[in-house]
Amino acid sequence: MSEACEHIKGLTADNFPTPKIDNAWEDCLVEGSVWVALRECRTCGHVGCCDSSPRKHATRHFHETQHPVMRAGPPASWTWCYVHETQGVLS
Repeated sequence: MSEACEHIKGLTADNFPTPKIDNAWEDCLVEGSVWVALRECRTCGHVGCCDSSPRKHATRHFHETQHPVMRAGPPASWTWCYVHETQGVLS
């Protein structure tokens, strides 16, 4: 695992806002598409499907907003910085 960048170093679950919809992503629900796993944006709380999902909404959200950090949905406890392409672990 790479050394954590300044965007993800020392993050805890408390650093993330409450998601608008629990265990689902609005775009997948609206489109009727399926997801493999969910990712939560640290900046705004949007929940997007992972890159293993057909629509890759979490990465699309980063490209549209430049919000740099997401975390893997529970029970996982890792984070990802899109800017530095670095994985971290919640403290």
